[in-house]
Amino acid sequence: MKELFDLTGKRIWVFGGAGYLGQPVVTALHGLGAEVLCVDLDDRAGTFAGQAGLEGKVATAGADVADISACEGLVREWIAKTGAPHGLVNLTAFTTAKAMDALTESDFDRVNHGNLTATWALARQVGDAMAAAGRGSMVLFSSMYGSVSPYPEIYEQPMHRNPVEYGVGKAGIIQMTRYLAVHYGKSQVRCNCISPGPFPNPKVQEEHPGFIARLSAKSPLGRIGRAPEIAGAVAFLLSGASTYITGHNLAVDGGWTSW
Repeated sequence: MKELFDLTGKRIWVFGGAGYLGQPVVTALHGLGAEVLCVDLDDRAGTFAGQAGLEGKVATAGADVADISACEGLVREWIAKTGAPHGLVNLTAFTTAKAMDALTESDFDRVNHGNLTATWALARQVGDAMAAAGRGSMVLFSSMYGSVSPYPEIYEQPMHRNPVEYGVGKAGIIQMTRYLAVHYGKSQVRCNCISPGPFPNPKVQEEHPGFIARLSAKSPLGRIGRAPEIAGAVAFLLSGASTYITGHNLAVDGGWTSW
């Protein structure tokens, strides 16, 4: 049974790997034997690797997926050097944090360029390389707010509701996953997505205990998610334990979308 989850020798690229949810994903995949490339903005990936004791154990790179041309150039270089990865994880996300009335059309377009267009461009480029190799697994990230809208009473001032352009983009990721799964299926390339529930970062947890209490009360499990709880779902979808699963949206939300 251990072999089902063994990732030894598998090359896996994690975009957004230095973020709050990305860090435990990178750490877990490395622990399962994967050869991980952690990608994030600027030097964030290198900083995280150094602080986590992963320097020299996990490869790092700086890239902005929203700069599609530059990102495509980097991906071509990486594929030429090491071949197509066995796994791709994309945790990147864009938002304005603006209320509906303050949101402009250009805001909406800019955010969904990052959340949708850039995600599609990266997945297609890597998916094509995986298809040529005849194997691969892609894991995209949606959100509970790709399936439901924010519950207003939770977001008392000074908190802001999760904004519409973010939710629309994350809903699109779920459908994009299905299209990619069908497109690449016969090449034995799988594509799935994960929809996290309430995983507020440590700063929000510390500064807004009332908000955390309201989030917790809305969850059937009665608590918010802990960042490492995302890692197992990602590892599962990349591993031999999920080889007949594709086009699926896996909710890791403590039951949030169950009611």
